[in-house]
Amino acid sequence: MVAYLDGPSLEKRSHERDLYSFKQLAPIFKGRELASLTGADARGYIAKRKEDRVSAATVNKELGLFRAAINWAKKELEWDVPNPFEGRKLKEPVGRSRWLTQAEAAALIQAAEEVPKAGHLPDFIRIGLYTGMRPGEILGLEWSRVDLSRNLIYLGPTMQKNGKDGSVPLNERAREAIISRARFQASNCPASPWVFCNRDGERIASIKKGFASACRLANLEGVHPHDLRRTFGSWLVQAGVPIQAVSALLRHSDIRITDRVYAHLSPDSLREAATVLDRGAVSRSGFTLPKTAREEAG
Repeated sequence: MVAYLDGPSLEKRSHERDLYSFKQLAPIFKGRELASLTGADARGYIAKRKEDRVSAATVNKELGLFRAAINWAKKELEWDVPNPFEGRKLKEPVGRSRWLTQAEAAALIQAAEEVPKAGHLPDFIRIGLYTGMRPGEILGLEWSRVDLSRNLIYLGPTMQKNGKDGSVPLNERAREAIISRARFQASNCPASPWVFCNRDGERIASIKKGFASACRLANLEGVHPHDLRRTFGSWLVQAGVPIQAVSALLRHSDIRITDRVYAHLSPDSLREAATVLDRGAVSRSGFTLPKTAREEAG
């Protein structure tokens, strides 16, 4: 496992997630021989994590790490060991659809400004709300990828879920948040490469505790950092932005992902589509012809 974490895992965007999963797995499996592990061990681990009231998604990530590490050892190290974690993925519930209203977002930013020792938090929230960047992308952002002259952030393939190069446009509010971080860096740690860093220039690894505190202060329940990205997409759809443009801004690899998550927030477009029937007449084939098309058809 250590060899896997120090090798292939380092190339993954989810490396930090792997480290967290390892911390959960290690106490249970430390000292065991891989060849002795069976399906019963995998089932026992799943049962324990369920008793801990851990979500299916979290358990799947932990099982996935162990599964990937064993498969890597079997292939690269040529170890002849079983992999009892294959085929153990739990069924996950339907994805969450939490997004913030404009009033909730304003309350969250105001609350974030009151969280002690978290001066970076309001800027993090603003960038999440107005760029749709994922939390990991924001915290992993380096100044070399910020172009304020063109109001763009460039993301490499290792930073994006789709594994491609991409760019994120900065609107006025997102730009202000970036400039705020630049002022902080200039005053405290001018040599730091990280947009989100502490006074010593070290990268801020997590905002979960501060974000949770801000949510409590703002009386917001069930809100996670990733919901900032979901809010960005939701606001765009509600404002009438075409789903194709929303998909491009969210950098989804498949527009069907965008459609599945956000299309229901645009009921006006569906009503408008339905009114086409009011403006036309039904032909013998069952299709509706607009007035001009009927006239041309005779």
